[in-house]
Amino acid sequence: MKNLHLSVAVLTFILAHFAYAESNPASFAYILQADSFAKTKPAAVAQLKESGRDWIVLDAAFAGNTPWEQADLDAIRSGKAGRKVVAYLSIGEAEDYRPYWQSEWVNNGKRTATAPVWLGIENSEWKGNYQVRYWNADWQKLMLTAIDDTMARGFDGVYLDIVDGFETYEQGADGYLDDRMNPETKQTYRRDMVDWVKAIASRARAKNPAALVIPQNGSQLVADKDFVEVISAQGIEDLFTNGNKLQPASHTDEILGHLKILALANKPVLLIEYPKTPERQALSKKLAKENDLVWLVTDRQLKTLGQSGR
Repeated sequence: MKNLHLSVAVLTFILAHFAYAESNPASFAYILQADSFAKTKPAAVAQLKESGRDWIVLDAAFAGNTPWEQADLDAIRSGKAGRKVVAYLSIGEAEDYRPYWQSEWVNNGKRTATAPVWLGIENSEWKGNYQVRYWNADWQKLMLTAIDDTMARGFDGVYLDIVDGFETYEQGADGYLDDRMNPETKQTYRRDMVDWVKAIASRARAKNPAALVIPQNGSQLVADKDFVEVISAQGIEDLFTNGNKLQPASHTDEILGHLKILALANKPVLLIEYPKTPERQALSKKLAKENDLVWLVTDRQLKTLGQSGR
């Protein structure tokens, strides 16, 4: 009888393993400027349908005020069995081209007296993007409304950017400090972000219990068990290269250490690298395969399909 129980347990594990393997992507696409990827939305839908990619990350809108509709997403999904299409949302920065933005909040790149309390300074590397107090209830209300709209239009989940926004607040006058406390919430900035991602997951899954929730970067958060439990996968940029430059070994080794936790939890990692030379592209792919990551080598502006595999 003991051997029978063992056999059943082994069979259950094997079946679970194969179910997991079949549900995980072997490739993905990441396109945030679909109006540059294709001249029209129907053309973009047709190309994405035939792209061969398992998972596709798209900006929540095709362009400007032109959203993706349920019929668009259904057509894209119809090109491959099991395909998932998820919506990109920046939850740790505000963007001045989004529907929630009000032009009077900023003048010449600086906050005005009418700006909401959650709005911070402009990102020096990305014009039109602004730091936010992501734990603020009013900011979260805006984003959760966007989550509701995204899920109502039929996306299979959400891809969350600037999850590493907590790092901005860990830099203080005394230097950089891991797990710095937030005086407003009386917990760490990292914990504030974990709670924020969990709130988003809850909101998305209220509409679709199977909704994918994929944070990008901020892999330090995997130290929190409840963060790992709630996410579906992890997006990571610039792990091995930064453009055509090699990343410092210390950077790569630290993040790979975090990703081991995700491997143990059977959570796939989506790696996005942006090298331009064939040599660096080949290296990114090689190292990704060695570390069992689903890789995408693409352009930094995310206008193309790039190359992807596992």
